[in-house]
Amino acid sequence: MTQPSIRRIAVVGAGTIGASWTAYFLAHGLDVTVSDPAPSAPDLVRRTIDTVWPSLVQLGLAPGASPDRVRFVTDPVAAVEGAEFVQENGPEKEDVKIALFALLDAALPLETIIASSSSGLLISRIQSGCAHPERCVIGHPFNPPHLMPLVEVVGGNQTSPDTIARTMAFYREIGKYPIHIRAEVTGHIANRLQAALWREAIHLVDTGVASVADVDAAVAYGPGLRWALMGPSLTFHLGGGEGGMEHFMAHLAGPMQTWWDALGSPALTPERQQKIIDGVAEATAGRGVPDLASERDALLVELLKLKLKR
Repeated sequence: MTQPSIRRIAVVGAGTIGASWTAYFLAHGLDVTVSDPAPSAPDLVRRTIDTVWPSLVQLGLAPGASPDRVRFVTDPVAAVEGAEFVQENGPEKEDVKIALFALLDAALPLETIIASSSSGLLISRIQSGCAHPERCVIGHPFNPPHLMPLVEVVGGNQTSPDTIARTMAFYREIGKYPIHIRAEVTGHIANRLQAALWREAIHLVDTGVASVADVDAAVAYGPGLRWALMGPSLTFHLGGGEGGMEHFMAHLAGPMQTWWDALGSPALTPERQQKIIDGVAEATAGRGVPDLASERDALLVELLKLKLKR
């Protein structure tokens, strides 16, 4: 494992995402300072580190790294003192992030990047209160950050190209797979894609086509397996046989259009929400979230071992 050029990280906001980021940064031998106003935050972070550390070791991370190279403070300004990179994970509320970024921006030297884990907000809005907006960027991980390689990097209308390049380089150095989203859009890319799929899943359940469990199974045991290997366009390129995408379009563009035309567009009314909640409860048969997350992570580790060999 190569040593990242950036060594001192501040994690601002220590909920589920911030705690997962912290464990991942520590596994790469980085020094991490965590800030969160919640009194329970240090315990949550330490529990998360203890829980996920074995998975990180299985992936070949953490050789010589210590899970103890972390300190906790409540004040975000104190947390970013000496930081070379800031990963912000505060509440997904635009006004909160605008104020927080302005606070951090005023406390940091100009070379320090401030990256937000925001899952859908626009960085142009978040950076609007900063004196130095050119160093502000979205660095949105896919959950859980300690395992999922994807990070979506999005610049705002005042973010400098140098910030984009440095952010991409840092994430690559620590084993992430960053992609540069060239235009801001609510929800970025990955969340929009999964939102589109889930909208149709809810439509299928709501109209009585299938149960929640069977819709989930249709993804997990069908296209989801292929999507773990390659994206939808390349998947359909192979679906066209030796003729590739050209053959696919010639023979299946028409049927695909009819499927698009038949897709549903349900609103998330309280009734539909409850139908999905009830369906998930039936599908999980009393298994709690920690048990399901542990099973997911164990399978992800095995899948990542295969992908990392490529």
